[in-house]
Amino acid sequence: QLHYSVPEDREPGFSVGDLAKDLGVEVRSLAARNLRLVSEGGQRHFQVDLAAGVLLLDSRLDREALCGQSPTCSLHLQLVMENPLQLHRVEVDVLDVNDNAPQFPKPEVVLEITEVANPGTRLPLEVAEDPDMGSNSISTYELSPSKHFALSVNVRGDGVKMPEIVLEKALDREKVPVHHLTLTALDGGNPVKSGTARVTIHVLDANDNPPVCDPPISKVLLEENVPVGTLVTKLNVTDLDEGPNGDVEYSFKTSNNAPGKFTKLFSLDARTGEIRTKAPLDYEESSAYEIAVRARDKGSPAMEGHCHLRVELIDINDNSPEIVLTSVSSPVQEDAAPGTVIALIGVKDSDSGDNGQVRLQIAKELPFKLVSSFKEHFSLVTSGPLDREKASGYNITVRAVDSGSPQRATQKTFYLRIADVNDNAPNFSSPFDTAHVQENSLPGTSVFSVSASDPDEGNNAKLSYSILDNGMQDAPISTYFRIDQDNGTIYTVRALDYEQDKVFQVPVEVKDAGSPALSSTAVVHVFVLDENDNAPNIVYPSVPKGSAFHQAIPALAEPGYLVTKIVAVDADSGHNAWLSYQLQESAEALPFQVERRSGEIRVAQALRESEDSHRLVVEVRDNGTPSLSASVVIVISPEENSVQDFSKSLDLPQPSSEDTNLTLYLIISLVSISLVSCVMFGLAAAR
Repeated sequence: QLHYSVPEDREPGFSVGDLAKDLGVEVRSLAARNLRLVSEGGQRHFQVDLAAGVLLLDSRLDREALCGQSPTCSLHLQLVMENPLQLHRVEVDVLDVNDNAPQFPKPEVVLEITEVANPGTRLPLEVAEDPDMGSNSISTYELSPSKHFALSVNVRGDGVKMPEIVLEKALDREKVPVHHLTLTALDGGNPVKSGTARVTIHVLDANDNPPVCDPPISKVLLEENVPVGTLVTKLNVTDLDEGPNGDVEYSFKTSNNAPGKFTKLFSLDARTGEIRTKAPLDYEESSAYEIAVRARDKGSPAMEGHCHLRVELIDINDNSPEIVLTSVSSPVQEDAAPGTVIALIGVKDSDSGDNGQVRLQIAKELPFKLVSSFKEHFSLVTSGPLDREKASGYNITVRAVDSGSPQRATQKTFYLRIADVNDNAPNFSSPFDTAHVQENSLPGTSVFSVSASDPDEGNNAKLSYSILDNGMQDAPISTYFRIDQDNGTIYTVRALDYEQDKVFQVPVEVKDAGSPALSSTAVVHVFVLDENDNAPNIVYPSVPKGSAFHQAIPALAEPGYLVTKIVAVDADSGHNAWLSYQLQESAEALPFQVERRSGEIRVAQALRESEDSHRLVVEVRDNGTPSLSASVVIVISPEENSVQDFSKSLDLPQPSSEDTNLTLYLIISLVSISLVSCVMFGLAAAR
């Protein structure tokens, strides 16, 4: 809080104070920090020179117009700076200058005094007025020289000097019926200023006892907001005269320059001297009133006395506190550090004493707290971590309670939005997924759609998908699959071959658009489903295409004799690799048969001695849809000199080493595929 003072007679542009120096900031940073001036009274009397960093007077000040008769005159300003947000209070005292001369309510005062008045009789005079304060106000009074009269100055309870003319020597109306004097009021300024009034005193006969107020100066305490018509006091005035000379009438004593605001608030019974309220009284408007009452009798000439009453109001708690939001920083980043200033809050209460003491509090538990900056000003700061994903904003209710009895409270609610920062990585719905795709599917076939979510918002929640290369295949995984970066759908890049690759591990990465970007990964296991795209391959007998296999048997071979065995394999799997053997239909009945599952060719009926060679076409067919097949031609020749050899009939021709290796490879492949399938199905079931 800064404090300056300025005399009231300075011209606009006068330098009031060096803000940059007193605030401890560099002049060149004032413009960047958007230094601005806010007047609490709504009137602009000052301005800030950002180039020089000083507070300048914007208009000529008139202390009397601004503060009236208040002993102190201060103007309150607020300086607001940003980056960081700060509020400073400036209090400027307006110093009084002796620019007003004392002035009497009337230029001429006419007084009357009976010739029988005793020395010491006092004639009250109207008080001169000087708008200046302190030493510049009225200091003393002087009276022109007189043989009969002198001047006495009394000090009222509020410090006002009251002049009275005192009779020092008995009067003789027959010698001097009228006395002309000059009353001068002097102030304490430098140079001294003065004002005068002509005083004419008429010397009269008869009524020689004026009304007397007992006590002449009194004080009454009265609560504000009492009902209209409440009795304030009854004046105690006595007059020793009898008859009309002792009959007193009361009236308010006012001046032309200051008619007296109390006349609008109080009424006076002219006959009884009772003073009552006639309008509501407000402590906040004025805490005390000075009432002057004239008591005049009905003698001839009439005599009067003066009563002075000071009415002091007792404040009651009739004003609720007022909350002023000077500045609010919304939104605030969710990663704001504890102690970050959110808002600047001011509070005021027009009551006084305990009724005007205000406590500020937050209505419910929130990650914020109030810190007192200086009198009646608070800063709302963060007291804990913020998380936009848990609370995207707060309705903050600030409650102000005074210390009166009964207490009065006010509350104000404002909304604070929390701005998002990229503090959450995208998250897949599952770290592992399983998909199936038919082999030989066209490029661009949709395989699977992965899904991820990000609790952040805006660009921090904008997701893009990509495939990572895991190096598990001979070729990069991107040559097999691609992914839509917006929706996470995985497509094939080329036709897949089950016989070459039966399963793929496709690592998928999702990344948000925050800064810095955050990401996570998931693995999609893509199983290639077999298609019947391979015909059976006859391993034994192995004959060139278009040739036949010749097999000799005994001419007297009996039924059941094993002629030979057809061995075939299919590169497909499952049903597509289940093989069946059969003889193609021929025009003549053949004495041979083929076992459907084993491929063994046996003699079905006894052979005749005269039979020639037999030509058989054996067809091997798989179980796929559509079914594929292969065939081999076998020529069986009976030999007359051949003897049935049961041991031979039971022995199969030994395959070559090449055929044996191929069979071993097929068995190993089938076992591997079965194991991989079992493991993957087990993982899927566990998930």
